[in-house]
Amino acid sequence: MREKITHQHLTKPAYLYLRQSTMGQVRHHRESTERQYALKDKACQLGWATDHVRILDGDLGISGTAMTLREDFKTLVADVSMAKVGAVFALEASRLSRSNTDWHRLLELCALTGTLIIDEDGCYDPADFNDQLLLGLKGTMSQAELHFLRARLQGGKLNKAKKGELRSPLPVGYIYDEIGRPVIDPDAEVRGALTVLFQAFQDTGSAYGVMDHFRRQGLLFPKRSYGGVWNGKLLWGRLSHSRVLGVLKNPAYAGVYVYGRYTSRKHVAADGQIHSTTVCQPIEAWPIVLKDHHEGYISWETYVRNQQVVTNNRTNTHRLPSAAREGLALLQGLLICGRCARHVTIRYKGNGGVYPLYECNRAKMDGFSTTHCLLIPSPDIDAAVSQRVLEIFQPAQLTIALHAYEELAQRATTVDRQWHLKIERAEYEAHLAQRRYEEVDPANRLVAATLEQRWNSALEQVDAVKQAYTTHQQARDTQDLLAHRDAVLALGQDLPRLWNAPTTSSKDRKRMLRLVIKDITITKVAKTVTLQIRWHGGATEELLVPLRPKASDQWRHDPALVEQVRALAQHSTDEQIVAHLNQAGVKTRKGNRITVSAIRWIRFMHAIPVPTLQRPEERTVTEVAELFGVSRYVVYYWIERQYISARKLANPKGVAWFLTLDQETEHRLRQWVEQSTRIIKQPVSQSPIVGGAL
Repeated sequence: MREKITHQHLTKPAYLYLRQSTMGQVRHHRESTERQYALKDKACQLGWATDHVRILDGDLGISGTAMTLREDFKTLVADVSMAKVGAVFALEASRLSRSNTDWHRLLELCALTGTLIIDEDGCYDPADFNDQLLLGLKGTMSQAELHFLRARLQGGKLNKAKKGELRSPLPVGYIYDEIGRPVIDPDAEVRGALTVLFQAFQDTGSAYGVMDHFRRQGLLFPKRSYGGVWNGKLLWGRLSHSRVLGVLKNPAYAGVYVYGRYTSRKHVAADGQIHSTTVCQPIEAWPIVLKDHHEGYISWETYVRNQQVVTNNRTNTHRLPSAAREGLALLQGLLICGRCARHVTIRYKGNGGVYPLYECNRAKMDGFSTTHCLLIPSPDIDAAVSQRVLEIFQPAQLTIALHAYEELAQRATTVDRQWHLKIERAEYEAHLAQRRYEEVDPANRLVAATLEQRWNSALEQVDAVKQAYTTHQQARDTQDLLAHRDAVLALGQDLPRLWNAPTTSSKDRKRMLRLVIKDITITKVAKTVTLQIRWHGGATEELLVPLRPKASDQWRHDPALVEQVRALAQHSTDEQIVAHLNQAGVKTRKGNRITVSAIRWIRFMHAIPVPTLQRPEERTVTEVAELFGVSRYVVYYWIERQYISARKLANPKGVAWFLTLDQETEHRLRQWVEQSTRIIKQPVSQSPIVGGAL
């Protein structure tokens, strides 16, 4: 060993690298730690001065499978690459690295810089081929050792799990019996809490609904503590959303033993570190599933159905349907667009969202279209589906009412039982505190005073629980159901009245619809909506719902009135048309009388021409002005002073004048024009215009 150590090596410091894989090994395997620190004495014996020995012990308790988290190993590699290290001391190759990549990188750097590697077996020069081959083999065996250990441990665990004997912490509601088998907790309050949870999820269909049910009923939920002074103790507290999901997703409550429900996946982060995440696998990927392994709170079919409900309740997916929520749109979560086959969403417009709309714009968002697939107000669609559902429920209304009454009575009984168990537990704690106080030596006043205080606290807790139960009974709406049985049955026989009652929330109506409807495909064509309803059980049905017209179309004039005006306009003025229609009792869509402005609007919108009301012997103002070569104002002057016979007629464009000229009047007016010095002469038309406009 000494012949490989030269003066050049001794002039550089020796690095002692210390590592153990876990903090448990650091705490409990002290001998290994002491052996690694003892390498300093070995370095001094080989010729290094005490102040030339550097100890790197910052990686104690860190695994050697990767270099990213081992800061001291990074320091060692960096100093070796800069030729600052004479020798690297380690107890064995596995202490330096459990990864071939990191191990061979260190060997290459040591070979380039002439650094020695020394362990308990000897001294190695990585620049020497034989030593490098031996060190490479040691590194490979170190990494292979992990594989062998892991394979043995995992094989033993897997073999025991296949028999359902691999023990793990049981969820609340289960305990191990004397021979190690999982059995239902003998505590009635714990069993009752789980029963209420599963029943509430069946009723509400969401984890938040279960949490809200426990909050409104004033119920608590248990959890079992593991480790520490509270090991095995039951702790009661408020039920959280994550706690509900944890219970619903645990197959142990269905009497099933499962191994491999979670798996670990590794990925490389942007900073080069390797992170491991735990991922829940789907049911079909579980390696070991032993049904009927122990007694369950629910059946396996109920468990699978609950998982489907929880998955559908997620709002970041396009699955149907989602959980029933607040809002006026009754078909929330049930509609599928017939154009793009996507989930139809809901928009609430107006003050406070009182105008719900069914909207699908996925094709527009994805760039496949420039318009919405559909945008339809919900009231007409909801009314049509509700009416159809009520027609289907008609024969079974009495059965539905009886079932509803039984459900209400069962819920009230279950909640009352949980309260009684809670009171019983508090009384037991008080009796236990009393016995401990009575059994203590009266002379030991310090202990007796403490036990007396605990007894008083337990009695106060009993009074507090009883007072809370009294308050709960006073605030409960379903109190004394037996006295209201006849009223409940009478209400159930009139399902439409129950459906339309102000006390029935939109959320309750949505839950009723989901009992019978699986999904609905909606398609809009012109002014009609087609609803293809798929009922639970496989039956399908198609409904055609006409859409309510727009406000402009709703108050638009009746086409029959337009055609009547078109026929009358051929030989009548607007005033005559108004008089005729009012005499016949015709009114607008708003119920108003017909006016001249209404007739003129109808003419304008429907391009009804103004009739030619000029007689053969009459001329217009323009024609007379061109005949005498004067301006129109001169003709109006003649009309105003009655130098010419004129007839006035109103039309949609204003007022029209029709003039009658005889030979004497025409001769007199020509002389007037020729002799007048104030009238500006215009070019005289050689051929008079007949039928000209104003």
